[in-house]
Amino acid sequence: MDIRNIAIIAHVDHGKTTLVDCLLRQSGSFRDNQRVAERAMDSNDLEQERGITILAKCTSVEWEGVRINIVDTPGHADFGGEVERILGMVDGVCLLVDASEGPMPQTKFVLAKALALGLKPIVVVNKVDKPEQRAYEVQDETFDLFGALGANEAQLDFPCVFASAKAGWASMDPDEKTEDMAALFDVIVSHTSEPDVNADGPFSMLATTLEADPYLGRILTGRIESGTIVANGQVHALRAGSGRIESGRITKILAFRGLERQPVESASAGDIVALAGLSEATVADTIAAIEVTEPLPSQPIDPSTLAMTFSINDSPLAGQEGDKVTSRQIRDRLMREAEGNVAIRISETQDKDAFEVAGRGELQLAVLIEQMRREGYELSVSRPRVLFRSNPETGKREEPIEEVVVDVDEEYSGAVVQSVSERRGELQDMRPSGGGKQRLTFLAPARGLIGYHGLFLTETRGTGVMNRVFHAYGPHKGAIAARRTGVMISMETGKASPYALFNLEDRGLMFIPSGVPVYQGMIIGENAKPSDLEVNPLKAKQLTNFRASGKDESVTLTTPVDMTLEKALAYIADDELVEVTPKAVRLRKRYLDPHERKRQSRKAAAE
Repeated sequence: MDIRNIAIIAHVDHGKTTLVDCLLRQSGSFRDNQRVAERAMDSNDLEQERGITILAKCTSVEWEGVRINIVDTPGHADFGGEVERILGMVDGVCLLVDASEGPMPQTKFVLAKALALGLKPIVVVNKVDKPEQRAYEVQDETFDLFGALGANEAQLDFPCVFASAKAGWASMDPDEKTEDMAALFDVIVSHTSEPDVNADGPFSMLATTLEADPYLGRILTGRIESGTIVANGQVHALRAGSGRIESGRITKILAFRGLERQPVESASAGDIVALAGLSEATVADTIAAIEVTEPLPSQPIDPSTLAMTFSINDSPLAGQEGDKVTSRQIRDRLMREAEGNVAIRISETQDKDAFEVAGRGELQLAVLIEQMRREGYELSVSRPRVLFRSNPETGKREEPIEEVVVDVDEEYSGAVVQSVSERRGELQDMRPSGGGKQRLTFLAPARGLIGYHGLFLTETRGTGVMNRVFHAYGPHKGAIAARRTGVMISMETGKASPYALFNLEDRGLMFIPSGVPVYQGMIIGENAKPSDLEVNPLKAKQLTNFRASGKDESVTLTTPVDMTLEKALAYIADDELVEVTPKAVRLRKRYLDPHERKRQSRKAAAE
């Protein structure tokens, strides 16, 4: 059977997963009466809750005798490592662009990677049924982007399909609505080349993704580059620079058929399959027949730009809400994550109970923390910090710079420009984007943007949209102002009383409701003044002969600020931590004892 391998790439929310759903449905992968969840490819709980794709996933459809293997990729820049790996095992890409938003930062990032690998993209201008669509303008903008990224003539001669994945149709003309996706299927089959593989050589495959299965063990997915693999066949795993890592037998070959993975007896060059049976091989390793001695080349992955310290939870409430609390358990879990996620790097710190986790962005690390807390882990996490580097030629210190594209109502653009400028960002472009909105483009240091998103939503009354993508390393931009408010710190351990919290509300915003456990050194609210304030949240009303204990007791408390994990990570200062358990997210000082805090702050000031 003819095979086409294609990846769907795009900026976040431009409709990749919805398009894959539509292709699966129209190719007959679902029965007419089969109940299938919306965005069926987003199978992970976090993906469904957040409405985003975190892990790249494979599926396949059949169209007029051709099997099309499709890979759905994430749109957030934080998960760019997934996209970089996946592009190595496909022969073409569908670049989705929103018919009103046009090319966005992540569009540029994924397209640059695809063009560099010599892939010939198909452009799909999606959401052409929106009232504010400007399909032909977006097509021109996309062509300009191809030119700016140095596309060759073959790549510039891309076919452009206009579609509405939600409504289930595609056409070569945005004004000509069709009945189905046939136009897109036909373009994929005619424009994407067949896999450039060696069908007669010995078996070899580059592992592109890794997952764990409770029954089959480690499952490695990739495209077969040469030869044929049969079930129970003898193979070995090769790693660049290390040679052979292990030998073994392939216990299961799984082929993608619609949403299912079906066991097959054999698979040939060009097909994308998942293999089980090896215990050591991981992403970027080559699985091959015994006679193969050289590993296949793999694409280098962009470096991590952000790091956090994950350590054991040493608060007085440790071990009460989770069952995985030791540093050994945390280390094992992080090492498992690093095996399958090439964009994350784990290293041990001098303190053996803490580990430095480096990744692409706050969202990527927050998703990892959220997964761990749902698995029963308790841990303490530091404020995110950027990773500097030394320029290889000049030796000067450089920091990661991000390209930030902001869509805001015109009335709020001044406040946004001022805020980003205070964070050492430089305005590159400002243009109207229709509907009374403006599109602002900045180049800003990544460390200045940590924690900015919450303030950005406040400044734009929740109407602004901000997108960020790594741009380059640049000269250090100098000092950036930190948080301007202090915090309220509990000086006692116990349960917070309504009376105490009611009297503290005049001092600032509260982060906790009444009746929750607090401990010495825990942050319970924000002080309106720049300094930290130690308070007693347990204080009860004094009883006297003249006043009954029940009178005046029913105080009305203001609803506390809901400190989600992302908000907490963005909010904390360098001397603070986020305590994460399966049931709670708490803020605390790094040093719980007030005397130790003073000693450490004097030491830091002296340094």
